[in-house]
Amino acid sequence: MNTHDPIVGRYVYVQCEGKEYRTYYEEHGEGIPLVCLHTAGTDGRQYRHQLCDPDIAANYRIIAFDMPWHGKSIPPADFYLKEDEYKLTSRFYTEFVVAFCRALDLVKPVILGCSMGGNVCLPLAQKYESEFTALIALEACDHSPGWWIDPLHHPHIHGGEVVATAVFGLMSPESPDEYRWETWWYYAQGGPGIFKGDLYFYSVDSDFRDECHKISGKLPIFFLTGEYDFACTPEMTEQTAAKVKNSECIIFGGGHFPTSEDPVKFKEVIMPVLNKILKLDPESRASGSTVGGRGRVVEIGKSNTSKQEAGGRRVVDL
Repeated sequence: MNTHDPIVGRYVYVQCEGKEYRTYYEEHGEGIPLVCLHTAGTDGRQYRHQLCDPDIAANYRIIAFDMPWHGKSIPPADFYLKEDEYKLTSRFYTEFVVAFCRALDLVKPVILGCSMGGNVCLPLAQKYESEFTALIALEACDHSPGWWIDPLHHPHIHGGEVVATAVFGLMSPESPDEYRWETWWYYAQGGPGIFKGDLYFYSVDSDFRDECHKISGKLPIFFLTGEYDFACTPEMTEQTAAKVKNSECIIFGGGHFPTSEDPVKFKEVIMPVLNKILKLDPESRASGSTVGGRGRVVEIGKSNTSKQEAGGRRVVDL
């Protein structure tokens, strides 16, 4: 007898900045919309494990979409006329996430974004706090310099293999080989120059260091970062969370791609966050009361000691 995943895939037409984008997305589950944003140069397949998880799907409508130029979301029809190289900007990324949610008529979704999808949570919190229930920023901080480099798109270099191998070191050595190589495969399939163009946003156009204080705190934000991540280190995430009102920071034993490189361990980290969001009181959100104060830091899977760090309280949960 054949076995099928419970995921259903569809296309929706999204209007953004004067253009129409045929956008592919997959979904499963019922409840609060949980919109998942993939990392640079890849697509929504990174969330296949969460999409298939019955525990998450019991309370959340999990939705993972491919950004334009990624996966099954092809570029706009006139992309061949484009003279400049592809660059993802903070303005377009922010506006597109909101436009996608509105195209599906989602009411107060939760955003779960990783890497560049985590960084975009900061401008979303500043500009569109009334659109969402909560933001979950994985492997995210207010500035991730040094990644927008020419060798990632060069005619003498095999783009797919170089890009995939470049990110291999960002994964935890403790993650299962099966899933680490699956993540590698996703990166090997990106369009020419797309990874580099995404990193323009990630390293250049998402510098939010002077903007964090403008986030009101009415919208809960959860920062989650793996201890093996050197693109966005735990220290970088902690320093960002310390600036953001109504934030909670969780450091765990993983790498830069927790949803795909070690989904079992990631589930242990994300389920308490999702359960906490289920219990949020809409009235308390509107009044700006906090879920964790400013920069509360929780570290999972460490020793049974506690210490003060990064402007917040470090709590160890074994």
